[in-house]
Amino acid sequence: MNLSPGEAFARIRLLRSPNIGPISYRQLLARFATAEQAIEALPDLAGRAGKPYRAAPADAVRREIDAVKAAGARYLFHDSPDYPALLAQSEGAPPILVIRGDPTIPQRTCVAIVGARNASAGAVKLARDFGAALSEAGLAVVSGLARGIDGAAHRGALTGRGGTIGVIASGIDIAYPPEHAELQEEVATRGMLIAEQPPGTEPLARHFPSRNRIIAGLAAGTVVVEAAPRSGSLITARLAGEAGREVMAIPGSPLDSRSRGCNQLIRDGAVLVQSPEEVVELVSGFTGTPRSSFREEPGLFIPDDDAEWGEPPDIAALLGTAPVAVDELIRQSGQRGGAVQLALLELEISGRLVRHAGARVSLIE
Repeated sequence: MNLSPGEAFARIRLLRSPNIGPISYRQLLARFATAEQAIEALPDLAGRAGKPYRAAPADAVRREIDAVKAAGARYLFHDSPDYPALLAQSEGAPPILVIRGDPTIPQRTCVAIVGARNASAGAVKLARDFGAALSEAGLAVVSGLARGIDGAAHRGALTGRGGTIGVIASGIDIAYPPEHAELQEEVATRGMLIAEQPPGTEPLARHFPSRNRIIAGLAAGTVVVEAAPRSGSLITARLAGEAGREVMAIPGSPLDSRSRGCNQLIRDGAVLVQSPEEVVELVSGFTGTPRSSFREEPGLFIPDDDAEWGEPPDIAALLGTAPVAVDELIRQSGQRGGAVQLALLELEISGRLVRHAGARVSLIE
């Protein structure tokens, strides 16, 4: 799809506007057909929910575009032919990515390798060896360019023919951790580097879960090499499971806390793997039905494309601070899906609603 410069600019501006996330962005495009018309409608939508609204300043968007060009990067929109197909299937997939490198790499079968930052020497070697073997087998290795397992996986993958994809929690022009600046540049020039945040954005804690969902969404399967309980790597594994992808883990000693996360994943249904060949076998024939049972059925609400939006009902009265499924709101309100979605959209734009995984929503405290 070829976007006009004006519509591309408007899309970036729409996504950078307050309270606009991936889901509301797509709903606005579906309702108003173009981002330019959606931006014009934002003040009225927010006003109906009781709040004044101003879209992102056009000058700020122009500065961002200049920064993307200066970094040698470009934008990748959700309906571009180059947008990764598996990622597009994920709930809340980023509508716009900032990328450097070869956009064809995600067209290969992708495997994510994640794990502890403070990994043991043995686990680092495993991650490097797995990355090299999987890449040599023609698979693209996805990871987050963090210390420990991530960096080792990228370094191994760079030696093979499958390539590697680095997903970062900062802007495309910021290297984090700083000691991985050279590695990040190598990934960007020999593989593909992806950022969701605008240039100049520092890697704040709240950005890492968003990065993890991209890693999980890109890959047919995720391998956890070493991870402590309650780690970011387990979040990535959970997201992969919710997306219906393979979840794999390398077992470790129960005496090492860094292995407990992997052992827990295996106990909960992840596939135990001990060699790259086992990973290749699992993901090469991936048909959308994983062998691992480590997954939760998200129960996503899929709106009826033929349904009219209608007038939004008073959905706020049914909401509290505890997340509730959108389909439950439709049942309890007795309204059509489009009308409920419009009511939720108005609440979100006005800053009163937060969206959660599994098509659940709640009011902001």
